[in-house]
Amino acid sequence: MDRRIITVFGGTGFVGRHIVKRLLDRGYIVRVPTRNFEHAKFLKPMGYLGQMVPVHCDVRVEGSVRKAVEGAHGVINLLGILYERGSRNFMNIHVLAAKRIAEESKACGVKTLLHMSALGVDKNPHALYATSKLAGEKAVRKAFPGAVIFRPSVIFGPEDNFLNQFATLARYSPVLPVIGTPALPKVNLGEGEIDLFGDGGPKFQPVYVADVAEAFVAAFEKTDMTGKTYELGGPEVYSFKALLEEMLAITRQKAWLMPLPFWLASIKAFFLQFLPKPLLTPDQVRLLKSDNVVGKKAAGFADIGITPNSIPAIAPSYLKRFRPPRNRGEFRRFV
Repeated sequence: MDRRIITVFGGTGFVGRHIVKRLLDRGYIVRVPTRNFEHAKFLKPMGYLGQMVPVHCDVRVEGSVRKAVEGAHGVINLLGILYERGSRNFMNIHVLAAKRIAEESKACGVKTLLHMSALGVDKNPHALYATSKLAGEKAVRKAFPGAVIFRPSVIFGPEDNFLNQFATLARYSPVLPVIGTPALPKVNLGEGEIDLFGDGGPKFQPVYVADVAEAFVAAFEKTDMTGKTYELGGPEVYSFKALLEEMLAITRQKAWLMPLPFWLASIKAFFLQFLPKPLLTPDQVRLLKSDNVVGKKAAGFADIGITPNSIPAIAPSYLKRFRPPRNRGEFRRFV
């Protein structure tokens, strides 16, 4: 077994590409299982010739997974989906594939297994995404007791599907929904104030993708992380409303924030779920009914020795492309 070989399932994804880059920078040889080699080609320039090795793999097939992990010192499982399509459903990806990767890793003598879960999966019994992620954790822990499990909050970064998505919506829509806020205003008779948003909707603790990647890489270099679960959150907690306000301030866009109660969001999500890439699904609405913040007693970045970055420190570097021209008249005249 070569201590330098790491297999990364999901290495071509948003988080995966950052982890692969850091592993290559530290001199590891990285295998990236994929069903299509073309999807992994963009990773090759990140390392020297032959350092990043794409391997054909179908996680639905035991023998295929075994070939991908055989001889590896470490294995990382980042596989996950936000919505279901045919056989790519929560059970197959979050539970069965995770179980198979853990079992094959154990059988092949892999020393370190890292598993990506999600924050709050143990607090929301109503969302299939959460219950499947939790079932996946249990399957991994049973098959590979020493696995290190990471539960990140909403992850932001240059290729994220959260801040970028709402910034894109703000370009074309004058209204942005704040899901989970009351439909009717609450009147504070004592002070004469009207609160349209209640507490601002569900809470998030957004975490920078590079910090998550560093946490994963640290697990190969520290011996005291074996068998533990880490909850990863950024330095600040935002309500849904506050997060949209932060995004609008960074992009200098203007949009009305509209309260959208869960019942109405569920109706909209029922129709949106049929889009090729759904903007919202009923299961995601159920997921939003629980706050997404790190537990007070949970192990986290501090235990790994990492200081997480904030949204104001990072997001302007990639959200500034959404900023409108300062002088729209001149812009139109010269285009």
